[in-house]
Amino acid sequence: MLRAPIQLYRWHLGWLFGGRMLLLTHIGRASGQPRQVVLEVAGRDPGTGAYHLASGFGPASQWYRNIQHTPQVTVQVGRRRMRAIAHALAPEESGRLMAAYALRHPRAARKLMRLCGLETDGSAGDYYLIGRDHIPFVAVIPQSRPGPEPTRAAGTVSPDG
Repeated sequence: MLRAPIQLYRWHLGWLFGGRMLLLTHIGRASGQPRQVVLEVAGRDPGTGAYHLASGFGPASQWYRNIQHTPQVTVQVGRRRMRAIAHALAPEESGRLMAAYALRHPRAARKLMRLCGLETDGSAGDYYLIGRDHIPFVAVIPQSRPGPEPTRAAGTVSPDG
């Protein structure tokens, strides 16, 4: 079940998610092999076109650790695939983005908090503190020039590894 969203992208059905989810292909820091994970788009930066992603399980998430090691990634949103650069945002920016996300998607934010084992009073200030202290955000900035995508030499692409 956890790999089902990845399989939908492989079957060219990523458009079913609209712009709310994206497929992130990143390179495993130990294996050097491509890894894939489907993540919710927590927001967009209209100036840069960056996608904002939350690492709900904190800085220990495999995909989060991998992009810090190799920031060159590929993202697919709907039918559009592009090369991008991913970088972790400062804690204060993560807090601001978490509060903004909770304002736009209050039910989803409450579910995310329960899933991550975090408690909140539901206020913007509390969501800010949770984002600042527990849920780091990443900006994934699409690159304008075409180029090679991450490839694998052998084996299979596995989630989050």
